[in-house]
Amino acid sequence: MNRRELFTATLNHQQPERVLVDYGKHIGSFHTNAYTTLKEKLGIQTETKILDRMAQNVVLDEEVCERLGIDFRWVVPNWVGVRDMEIDGERGYIDMWQTPHKWTDVGQYYAIHASPFNRATMTQADIDNFPWPQPNPAMFTGLQEQAKYWFENTEYVVGADGIKVGILQTASQLRGYDKLFLDFSINPDIAHKFLDRLSETINSMYRQYMEAVGQYVQVVVITDDQGTQNSLMISPKMFREFIKPRLKSLIETIKSVADVKVFMHCDGAITKIIPDLIEIGVDILNPVQTVVKGFEDTGALKAQFGSQVCFHGGMDVQQVLPNYTPKQIRDEVALRIRDLGISGGYIIAPCHNINVDIPLENVTAMFEAAKEFGQYPSK
Repeated sequence: MNRRELFTATLNHQQPERVLVDYGKHIGSFHTNAYTTLKEKLGIQTETKILDRMAQNVVLDEEVCERLGIDFRWVVPNWVGVRDMEIDGERGYIDMWQTPHKWTDVGQYYAIHASPFNRATMTQADIDNFPWPQPNPAMFTGLQEQAKYWFENTEYVVGADGIKVGILQTASQLRGYDKLFLDFSINPDIAHKFLDRLSETINSMYRQYMEAVGQYVQVVVITDDQGTQNSLMISPKMFREFIKPRLKSLIETIKSVADVKVFMHCDGAITKIIPDLIEIGVDILNPVQTVVKGFEDTGALKAQFGSQVCFHGGMDVQQVLPNYTPKQIRDEVALRIRDLGISGGYIIAPCHNINVDIPLENVTAMFEAAKEFGQYPSK
């Protein structure tokens, strides 16, 4: 099987010849400082390109992808509508959603500094007068050519990385979590109008994205975190009223334009809404954070949902990769492949960005073990 045939078998819950390995997206790559260390160890001398300006992670070099055994190649939307500015004496920028981001030395990344709709009461006039970003062809310049090249000249699984938007994610960025959740409770009519306008904007962006690259990619990423370490951020009832219909609309928009699988990144303890995500068309669920509530037992997770959705991730970056020994990392890789890889349906990857707190030897141990233990029949 070539990589795309492995991908098809995996998504069809058939046993492939091996488990696919993925990394290198805007939620799931090396922080630039960690990447510098990795390239020094590998003897790779290239200019580093930032992928996600906020998180300061990077576009992986081809040689790095080959050395780590990564089976996917990702086209990444271009950052547009960004204005650099100084915020409280620190460098910063305003993104296309008119949201200011301020540099933080502690984490070496940009953090949201303020919310454009951060006022006691949001009105219809506020929604109507906001300068909503418009679909911009510059966001996708060059992506069709790159996707076409990979599709026609390689066997890699070609993916469309996510636009940095999400229904709950972007609504919270614009309104602030506290005020958005109060709107859900005491002002639901305006919340629905706000989310409708936001959903319309996001759908338009993804429609244009799929029109550009859809004929060459096999999978597209959407992102929308719904959970904390121990629970959902909003109740399942609120999720089903406010968020689920808009996510469903987005997935329908994507699949109406392109014959692709939808990969959803959704952090946190979200097991209560996994059936909802499956129902609305999520094909691949990421990140499978094994240190959050409900994801500790990946064997039970596979038994409950493994015939309905493909799992992606499973290698924890909060506790496991920073603190385990390389031998323990190997055992962890074997465990997750055993639990999640039965009869296909699993793509192994770190569940989020790799930062400088993760020892380089643990990174290499993980990718090496994925190659060793990922063969079928399983060891």
